[in-house]
Amino acid sequence: MAKNKRITVKGTEITIIQYKGADYLSMTDMVRNFEDGLVLIEKWLRNKNTIEFIGIWEQINNPVFNSPEFGGIKNEAGLNRFTLSVKKWIEKTNAIGLIAKTGRYGSGTFAHKDIAFEFGSWLSAEFKLYLIKEFQRLKEDENNRLKLEWNLQRTLTKINYHIHTDAIKENLVPATLSKEKINFVYADEADMLNMALFGMTAKQWRNENPKAEGNIRDSANIEQLVVLSNMESINAVLIHQGLSQSERLEQLNKIAITQMKSLSGYKNLNKLK
Repeated sequence: MAKNKRITVKGTEITIIQYKGADYLSMTDMVRNFEDGLVLIEKWLRNKNTIEFIGIWEQINNPVFNSPEFGGIKNEAGLNRFTLSVKKWIEKTNAIGLIAKTGRYGSGTFAHKDIAFEFGSWLSAEFKLYLIKEFQRLKEDENNRLKLEWNLQRTLTKINYHIHTDAIKENLVPATLSKEKINFVYADEADMLNMALFGMTAKQWRNENPKAEGNIRDSANIEQLVVLSNMESINAVLIHQGLSQSERLEQLNKIAITQMKSLSGYKNLNKLK
């Protein structure tokens, strides 16, 4: 189940859950720091203007809303004897704008954001303005993350497409390993991949570059890192197929050569550097 989101409005932390693809805010949280607390939700529901508002919202957004029952409730609203709970409202009208929720992932009364904003206005005009501001900030943050993920995915898709095209030109292409290197047993899989791509182990690279900062992979360019990432996935498949380390090394070295040839001609990679 998706993790609940939260915003803080004037020192009050408000839980936001997803229900039927929409955001629902906790009314229980909203009244926590108001005098009378949960009683305010009951008072709000007794208000005739409230009944009219949530009833119209349901008629617009809920195709199974029981309008006749709504009419009866609206006629009684405002009378001294009139009482209404969230549970009763839902049972009589098939409402979806308010929900009463229990469980480890959130409990209490939740309202669709449209209704939650209206409730916030009833509580306090200032509270409503801060509530809308924080909610909008949350949605902007979410949209920015989605854009970043989409752009990254689009770039990686383009990269992987070019990997499967013919080689354009040779640049930083790994050398074909000798039989001696292929048959040598490496201490760990990471060094085997280093050998397939760089032609040396991490220790050999350190010996040749004693003054360099970081390790062999820290010094790799973006083309090599893309290929290395692909090789890690391919190596896992080859292991499941039961191939020995020498057989995998030979195949991975050939793959590294082919992919580096492809990527060396893909100019758009420079945009990531």
